Amino acid sequence: MNGEKRTRTRLTRRHRQELYGWAYILPGMVVLTVFCILPIFMTLYYSFTDYNLAQAPEFIAFSNYVKVFTNTQLRKALVNTVIYVIITVPLQTIVSLLAASFLANFLNNRYGKFLRGVIFIPILVSYVAAAAVWRIIYNSKGGILNQIIGVFGLDSVNWLGDAGTALICVAVVAVWKSAGYFMVIFYAGIMNISVEVKEAAIIDGATPRQRFWYITVPILKPITYMVVTLGVIWSFQAFDLVYKLTGGGPGFATTTIAYVIYSYAFQDRRIGYACAIAILLLLVILAIHL
Repeated sequence: MNGEKRTRTRLTRRHRQELYGWAYILPGMVVLTVFCILPIFMTLYYSFTDYNLAQAPEFIAFSNYVKVFTNTQLRKALVNTVIYVIITVPLQTIVSLLAASFLANFLNNRYGKFLRGVIFIPILVSYVAAAAVWRIIYNSKGGILNQIIGVFGLDSVNWLGDAGTALICVAVVAVWKSAGYFMVIFYAGIMNISVEVKEAAIIDGATPRQRFWYITVPILKPITYMVVTLGVIWSFQAFDLVYKLTGGGPGFATTTIAYVIYSYAFQDRRIGYACAIAILLLLVILAIHL
């Protein structure tokens, strides 16, 4: 009797623990399902339809996908997005790695903590607020940047209104916004490098530059891979800064894939076509991640 009672008690305790576990993860699962998984399947469904929000969706099979591959505007947006990725990802990776290395090796004190906090602040600022500040900096008439170059006798530049500089300016803001986040990740990786390894390199006479290239960089390869992957994924989804800084202009100079999706969905009301582009963008991001 006592053995059966103990067994029953253990089963009851196990069931209670399982219920507790489900209770903890259920809210997160509901949120993930409603706001992430379900919209993906809805987007996939609408991508096979002609839908404009005013009428019921009409199934048109692969017509939207066929139009995607013959869309010259989308081709231009893809080129812009790739250029944006090429500018943004290497720059923010290098800047964040160098900043983390400097803070960890030469400024690992209270001043370094303050500086880390200052560098991290931009990631806490919304993209809308960041874009508003940088529009003032880039202003062609009396902007801070033009005032600085004016000191050296250079003419003012229409930074956001010139097709040759607009995309670069947006990329610079993206680097400023995200470098602090990646800097913290690199800093944590550098601080986890074994002290014995660092001391052995110093004893062997390695200079700071040699220690950086032959110890820090190889050990941080997994972190660098993660930073680059995240940077590419985020850059392919670039929308907020483009929308607030340039609106996709001048012309189509800064139009990205995400901005094209927004334009077709909420300006032209071609929901089905926008969903087809979104699904293709999702496939590209998944391919990069895998």
